[in-house]
Amino acid sequence: MNDNHTSSRRNLLAAGAAALATTTIKAFGDRDYSPHAAPVRYPDPDIISLDPRFNKYKLGNTPIQRIYHNKKTLWTEGPAWNGVGRYLLFSDIPNNLQLRWIEDDGRTSLFRNPSGNSNGNTFDFNGRQIACEHGNRRVVRYEYNGTITVLASEFNGKPFNAPNDVVVHPEDGGIWFTDPGYGSMWHYEGNKGPLHHKEAIYRIDAETRKITKVTDEIFKPNGLCFSPDYKKLYVSDTGDGKNIKVWNVVDQTRLTKGREFASMKLDGFDNPGNADGIRADLDGNIWASAGWVGAGYDGVHIFAPDGDRIGQIHLPEICSNVCFGGRKRNRLFMTASQSVYAVYTDAIGAHIT
Repeated sequence: MNDNHTSSRRNLLAAGAAALATTTIKAFGDRDYSPHAAPVRYPDPDIISLDPRFNKYKLGNTPIQRIYHNKKTLWTEGPAWNGVGRYLLFSDIPNNLQLRWIEDDGRTSLFRNPSGNSNGNTFDFNGRQIACEHGNRRVVRYEYNGTITVLASEFNGKPFNAPNDVVVHPEDGGIWFTDPGYGSMWHYEGNKGPLHHKEAIYRIDAETRKITKVTDEIFKPNGLCFSPDYKKLYVSDTGDGKNIKVWNVVDQTRLTKGREFASMKLDGFDNPGNADGIRADLDGNIWASAGWVGAGYDGVHIFAPDGDRIGQIHLPEICSNVCFGGRKRNRLFMTASQSVYAVYTDAIGAHIT
């Protein structure tokens, strides 16, 4: 490739990104994602800059793609990227399944049935899958030989409400999870029954398996993620808070100075909506699934490290969770109602899943 061609291509990509920063086209709501849909004209009009700080993470020549959809699927959740297998693992909570989207040929296969009505999934730093099971009210780990290790099933002699989402700390292997109890509220997502604890965030010690309640200073803790340096923990509140909270992590085991990081209220919408699953990129931005408001809100909201909302990705369905994956960890995967979407970015996910 000659220098003139290289320069022209760079200029074209830059122009596409610039156009994307200023586009006023609103494609959300009536966009066709079916296999026979017309091509998307670049730049993708559903990737929206609200602040110039978001421009650097957008690519002018890439579309939002629906990589999975099935009318039998009811509520996709818990996306987790497996770098060795090059597949995306995700849950269909009501159908009691885990599914696997395989990168090399784009097919989706059944991964686990039953799944305990699993919600959040992750992989630890040894490559083992960890899952939050609504139906069994527990957190489990799948070992290399396929056996199941129960990591947490009760606290102070009583069952958990319904563990929701989970992350792992790399330095000590501590496992942090939320327990808001959605899987106990309806038979649809688990087994309906009483909530035995105030909604809280817990930590499992990797060596002793001792379970500690790290905080219950939140209405309904849902998705969670660490900052890139693991010195902060972000947690979405799908209760009355309608926000994302953040704490300082002390000695890898405790939380202090809980405060609001970002509100999910968006100008122009009466309903504040919810953030659900969240992930950080290497620059400390927080990518939050968002929904329960409607077109122009549902999708992904991106927040700068100071809590300012700087961008949005509009989806035609309610987005439940997100994770970064792909060979360069620059592809954002989004579970949304009956589908899974993906888009390449110039952001790099901060963590392995």
